[in-house]
Amino acid sequence: MSDSNITKNALAASMKKMMRRRPFEKISVSDICMDCGINRKSFYYHFRDKYDLVNWIFFVGFLGEMDLSRYQTGWDWLEDICEYFYREREFYRAALKIEGQNSFRDYLVETIEPVIRFFVQDTLPEDGDDGFYLTFLCDAFLTSLVRWLSGGYSQEMDAAQFLGKIRRLTAQMSGIALETDQGNAE
Repeated sequence: MSDSNITKNALAASMKKMMRRRPFEKISVSDICMDCGINRKSFYYHFRDKYDLVNWIFFVGFLGEMDLSRYQTGWDWLEDICEYFYREREFYRAALKIEGQNSFRDYLVETIEPVIRFFVQDTLPEDGDDGFYLTFLCDAFLTSLVRWLSGGYSQEMDAAQFLGKIRRLTAQMSGIALETDQGNAE
């Protein structure tokens, strides 16, 4: 591993450890550097700010390892990302609470939107409003992800249970929509 990656990984490990103990807004770059014994200059050589570090953790942990060609369907990809978030739920529970201009939520939507587009492009209505549909799907995923990881549902669920509920609901709603469309056509 290169020295650069060793430094980045040390900073990431410190950030993850600190986010388990206190809110993101109460963690400073100095705190992160002091925790892992790296100077501020090194931090800023690798990252613009602490928001950039959190986003890098997601990039390296999930996006950098992602190979779209290995997924048969968007459900396969959703299964992978949900399992990843569940494994790292303590960190992402905190990361998804970050607010502000460079928040992790914004970064997550920015990075998953092209993936969602890839998987649903052939199923979107042909009315020229792809932006609406993609925004809806990203927002729905983000909101349910935040609620799931924060324990906001009535029962504790692992990734398979969470995704299973989404699949059942989607199938049920699709069936109802088809029945409604067929009823209106008659």
